[in-house]
Amino acid sequence: LVGTGSGVTGSYVALIAGTVPFFARQIESVLADVDYGLVEASASMGFSPLEIIFSVYLKESIPGITRVTMITFVSLIGITAMAGAIGAGGLGDFAIRYGYQMGYRDMIWVTVIIILIIISVIQGVGNLIIRRTTH
Repeated sequence: LVGTGSGVTGSYVALIAGTVPFFARQIESVLADVDYGLVEASASMGFSPLEIIFSVYLKESIPGITRVTMITFVSLIGITAMAGAIGAGGLGDFAIRYGYQMGYRDMIWVTVIIILIIISVIQGVGNLIIRRTTH
């Protein structure tokens, strides 16, 4: 699709195919969980369809959307680390090149710890957003 199966350009297809359908399905599930009584009440108060979308669906589902986004980011970090195996660069490439191929096992551990720190920061920010938006 992009003219190459390796490198950064070659990894685009895998990253998009691995995250977009998963994320879209999760968002659909979150929006379907919004209480229909709220939508009906908004419609009876004269809200337009756009006002219902932005004022009811999106505002009521912010905690769920945040959870789904955190899950997708964690999945994306894992996929990008694996994309390093096909030469896309990043932490996966660093771990393979220096840790595995050159035999520096401590580089693999450093890479894993960095990935865990990134995931922990994403989780912390997401949990903060969820706590502030849940009512």
